[in-house]
Amino acid sequence: MALLEVRNVSKVYRTQSAPVAALRNVSLTVDCGEFVALVGKSGGGKSTLLNLCGAMDFPTAGEVLIDGQATSNLSDAALTRLRRERVGFIFQSFQLLHTLTAVENVELPLLLARTPNARTIARERLYRVEMEEYADRFPHQLSGGQQQRVAIARALVHDPKLLLADEPTGNLDTATGETVLALLTRAAHDFEVALIMATHSNENVALADRVLQLRDGRLEHTAVLR
Repeated sequence: MALLEVRNVSKVYRTQSAPVAALRNVSLTVDCGEFVALVGKSGGGKSTLLNLCGAMDFPTAGEVLIDGQATSNLSDAALTRLRRERVGFIFQSFQLLHTLTAVENVELPLLLARTPNARTIARERLYRVEMEEYADRFPHQLSGGQQQRVAIARALVHDPKLLLADEPTGNLDTATGETVLALLTRAAHDFEVALIMATHSNENVALADRVLQLRDGRLEHTAVLR
């Protein structure tokens, strides 16, 4: 059984003027340890698909299954548990809490889940992304690349099975983006998680196992690179 299954999914947003179809009959499967690059023009449905894959939103038609569980059928408590235990998110804008230090940002999901030894685990994840020496700095004391490394550590701190990254190098210069991408792909490999990354970067695409092309909400092309 695939870790993630998207079955004939469509997503329609209701607006005052007319319905907007963000996704149209999209189907895909992703296995543990696979790196999938999601490409296409802005507005083509990439972020919408990531949100559905992470149970942050739900399809208008079709279904999304994570570890065999259909997200639309879960209670609010079960959805919270699913996101907290099985899914990690990385955003273009980092989304760190600026009143917390790096280690506190990474530790927070574990504290919310009442996980023992949260600080020790958080420091180990920072070590994985080469940020252990910056553990006690606040986000405003870090560069963009350093902030994104902290965000990666936070996404991996609870050992998720699925990692979703929405343009994770979009706010970084080329050299910094390449460094962050290398750390991200290495960490994903080490933790054996499935990684789905929405990206415009050719460098990011070149490292993927498979490339999915979205155009106007339709999955038009799949290429296996490895």
